[in-house]
Amino acid sequence: MLDVALKLLKELTDNSYKAYIVGGFVRDYLLGIDSNDIDITTDATPKQIKEIFKDSCLPNEEYGSVIVNKKGIKFEITTFRKEIEYIDNRKPVEIEYIKDLYTDLLRRDFTINTICMDCNGDIIDYLNGKDDLDNCIIRCVGDSYTKFKEDSLRILRAIRFATILDFNLSDDVVDAIKKNSKLVKNLSYYRKKMELDKIFSSPNRDQGIKMLLEFNLDDELDIYNLSDVLGSTANSAIGIWSMLNMSEQYPFNKNELELIDNINKVIGCNNLDPMVLYKYGLYVNSCAGSIKGFDLKKITESYNSLVIKSRDEIDINSDYIMKLLNRESGKYLKDVYNDIEREILYRRLKNTKKDISKYIIDNYG
Repeated sequence: MLDVALKLLKELTDNSYKAYIVGGFVRDYLLGIDSNDIDITTDATPKQIKEIFKDSCLPNEEYGSVIVNKKGIKFEITTFRKEIEYIDNRKPVEIEYIKDLYTDLLRRDFTINTICMDCNGDIIDYLNGKDDLDNCIIRCVGDSYTKFKEDSLRILRAIRFATILDFNLSDDVVDAIKKNSKLVKNLSYYRKKMELDKIFSSPNRDQGIKMLLEFNLDDELDIYNLSDVLGSTANSAIGIWSMLNMSEQYPFNKNELELIDNINKVIGCNNLDPMVLYKYGLYVNSCAGSIKGFDLKKITESYNSLVIKSRDEIDINSDYIMKLLNRESGKYLKDVYNDIEREILYRRLKNTKKDISKYIIDNYG
């Protein structure tokens, strides 16, 4: 992926433009962390980028970024710019294209996200971000208070980076978060959830949760029992969410809501029970089991040893049952199926047509 990105940079520089990989990919590259998200910054305008890469698309002309697909990989290329006056503590009113990389870097959030790489793979570090990487520090570019006042999402991003990278917040970042913490209230629940998902997914999430509590951000996030998940053994972000009482405005998708509901249903069950495993599946039972500190290997082994994992695996179907009992379709079919499932799962009935037929005749014939 890096090779493809460097060739893309070379195409831009061959056309007399400046171009660099910037941000998270370079940061993670220097830390030895695998990353698949490469952002490119250049002094070429979106129009000029599209002249070079004919199949590129312009998802947000006002933002000044272009998506280029190179060998099946999508790269976001953004024009050097200044952001002029923010509104609602979140968005710049307007942007101005510029030709200077250094000035472009000054608008960014944290020094560790300002390190660049040129088309030769050389590192450009105008704002000493590498020093902060080496010292494991999250430091704002410029004045922290101003940065958080401009865009309050940066508060959650600071905590997220400190959590995921196991870094410390600089003293001025800590002070600025305390002074601006109320601004988090106005962030969209979509943005709040995106950052919290990443914090809750981290093996180091307790550090992030402690910071959220230290800055009283649980109030601004409308999460009412955040301290309850501190030290939790839950093995996933969805497991953490299932334990929280929070605003109903958090935008969980249909699948997430179903998982949260099912985890809460099985939390009080025996997660090794064949019927529970069959009905709710391995993932839900593993999430619930991890919250309770169960041995997940045993849950997996129990699930894998199930005689059947779905109704389709039963060695008969509805048509066969109706023919066997000489009856039309009706609600009784559900009762018969539920009964057969249970008997097979608890190994009291073999999953063969012969044995199942005899059981049905004996009990329903």
